[in-house]
Amino acid sequence: MSSKKKELIGMFSGWGMSWGGWIDNRRGEWWLMAQLLLITAHLLPPWPAPVDLGLNTWPLSIFMVGVLLLLGGLVMAAQAFAALGSSLSPLPAAKKGNRLICKGPYQRCRHPIYQAVLLCSLGVVLALGSLLHLLLLLVLVAVLGGKARREEGSLLQLHPNYAAYRSLTPAIAAGLPWLDWRE
Repeated sequence: MSSKKKELIGMFSGWGMSWGGWIDNRRGEWWLMAQLLLITAHLLPPWPAPVDLGLNTWPLSIFMVGVLLLLGGLVMAAQAFAALGSSLSPLPAAKKGNRLICKGPYQRCRHPIYQAVLLCSLGVVLALGSLLHLLLLLVLVAVLGGKARREEGSLLQLHPNYAAYRSLTPAIAAGLPWLDWRE
């Protein structure tokens, strides 16, 4: 088996999920479930639709900015996935044998996948002009902020250098109180 194939298999294995974890949240499974439900809810149609707000059409310029943000978020997510390699896990509990990644997208922020998800969500909000999707974005901010905090507790125990990295690097988005905590 080639080394690239082994790395790809390693990327999507060893996450430690179990039926018991979905019941008692031992590795943060509930955070993952909330995240997946919110992301999936972005497929809902806009509500209220812009026409219900008295707009005949949603401005094309705002729609295009939204589409560009969505596409940019997808690119950012792909880069962050690739940078994590075999340390990738959807759970906030650190994967056994993970490495501390501080390069590439992880120089910009400690949780670039969460940053990418929020950028995609903002893109959907702007593309659709939907108050429902704005609410989904705000709840996603709360969920990903909480999930990131739980994840960092695990990383602090495993990596002695994580505290220094955390003090210098924004969490998800620099300057936003719930998305940037540095100690």
